[in-house]
Amino acid sequence: MFLLGFVLDTFEVIFIIIPITAPVLLGMDVDPVWLGVLVGINLQTSFMTPPFGFSLIYLRGVAPASVTTGMIYRGAVPFVALQLIGLGIVMAFPELSTWLPAQVFRNGG
Repeated sequence: MFLLGFVLDTFEVIFIIIPITAPVLLGMDVDPVWLGVLVGINLQTSFMTPPFGFSLIYLRGVAPASVTTGMIYRGAVPFVALQLIGLGIVMAFPELSTWLPAQVFRNGG
């Protein structure tokens, strides 16, 4: 999913890829809340990576002329790394994404 964010826009991934992959994963007893959180983190991370890094393109539009595109891309690297670390943590500990919804909806919402 993360690699698809390099070549596809967020909406293409949501409307084309998710309907293909989600039923297969849900059929394998993957928690739908956990899957949704992982997809969200992945797509948020891809929003900050070239070539489609729309957040980087937006920043380029408001940054002073002295700030180069390369500087913006290099400045995004620590944030992408943090996103990937967070993704790894949520993958390793699914309870981080499923505990609160389970508490909220256990008595009917």
